Amino acid sequence: MSEPILKVEKLNRFFGALHATKDVSFEVKEGEIRAIIGPNGAGKSTLMDLITNRTKPSSGKVIFRGMDITGMEPNKIVHKGMTKCFQISKLFGNLTVYENVQIARIEMNKKTFSLFPVRDTYLKQEVAQYLSFVGLEDKMNEVAAYLSYGDQRRLDIAIALAMDPKLLILDEPAAGVAREEAYTLMQLIRNLAEKRNMTIIFIEHDMDIVFNYADVISVLRDGELIASGTPEEIKNNTYVQEAYLGGGDV
Repeated sequence: MSEPILKVEKLNRFFGALHATKDVSFEVKEGEIRAIIGPNGAGKSTLMDLITNRTKPSSGKVIFRGMDITGMEPNKIVHKGMTKCFQISKLFGNLTVYENVQIARIEMNKKTFSLFPVRDTYLKQEVAQYLSFVGLEDKMNEVAAYLSYGDQRRLDIAIALAMDPKLLILDEPAAGVAREEAYTLMQLIRNLAEKRNMTIIFIEHDMDIVFNYADVISVLRDGELIASGTPEEIKNNTYVQEAYLGGGDV
């Protein structure tokens, strides 16, 4: 049996008197699509920030691909193969779609030079491939700020893919996107995960999306992990129904 790609061991974070996460422990298998759900304030985003070290844990460990990355700088974690897409797009709005992805590839290649003389051709084939993955190859010369919100989310994913992730973390990928576009986006993510043998962890409030696209679901409440299991197991978990699914706060 292979080692899990990610192990979270008794992860705690205190903000003064607030206990944001409480001894959270779980393992994620390579190639798995894991949803993290829970009411507002359950600690979902804090947990993802602890895993990627955008917030430092008060105690506990994060083991990624067999390496203890607890406390490692976020940019170094990216180079180890873990990338996060944020809920609010973090694009270079004044640059083109092509240039946004090109910059990500330059960072991963550790190249530093004057980009402008070759900006239209440098890494063009690679960038075009990543844009093709998300269906944006015909918009590569458009300015990112003028894209529709759905296309900006697609560009976020293309940028993340350009960083060669083994584990991709998505914070509410369907937020603010029309229902039909949300399903298209999630199917795209699933197809990419299968094609590239990529592991996905995503936070989501839309239970239809969670139950349709997650292999495993972990449920947080008040910073505690109260259940993990398949979509069917979570649907039939009486405690989860009482604590979350039946409470209407999704």
